[in-house]
Amino acid sequence: MTDTIKVVIVDDHPMVAEGIQSILESYDEITVLAALSNGREVVEQVEDLAPDVILMDLNMPELGGLTATEMVLERCPTTRVLILSMHDSPEYISTGLSHGAMGYVLKDVPTDEIKNAIDHVMRGERYLCTGAKGSLAPADGATRESLTSREQTILLQLAQGKSNKEVAAVLDISVRTVETHRKNIKRKLGISSTAGLTRYALEHGVLQGTGAGF
Repeated sequence: MTDTIKVVIVDDHPMVAEGIQSILESYDEITVLAALSNGREVVEQVEDLAPDVILMDLNMPELGGLTATEMVLERCPTTRVLILSMHDSPEYISTGLSHGAMGYVLKDVPTDEIKNAIDHVMRGERYLCTGAKGSLAPADGATRESLTSREQTILLQLAQGKSNKEVAAVLDISVRTVETHRKNIKRKLGISSTAGLTRYALEHGVLQGTGAGF
């Protein structure tokens, strides 16, 4: 970990973004690199900014937080994304986590909880704020994590027998990104071998999919 935690805030409400920025800048160990107003801006700038943590709103113009999270993690797999939202329904929370976010924080939490969330994800730990944890409790642990749309596309390619290098060429992404997705797919599905991935794809109809549009 570097001396300071580099954070980017993505929220289309300037007052919210400014409020969070002022809170975080009160901590010596946090540097706010930028406050951006939509998902497209963070996708375009994430490689240059290279943040450790992104606080990502869900509902934004041009590009929403879920799609932006997937695209950001393709470009910078080591960046941690924390969803920062006013929605506390289980559907929002589980969907945010399934798209690759490491945590979910409600906008009305006490200010020190945002810092606590950042500390948790920097240690590689998933973080749900108190309200989100209670909302998700009935389903938490009852079902395996679902694959993101990009992971489903990559699973389809792998199940067809393609190598990481071939998948990278087809999808125009780096081999390292494919390797990261492959590792996440295996972790989410609890599968350790390529043969196991192929069997899963056959059993769940993945090979009938086209993977188009990704």
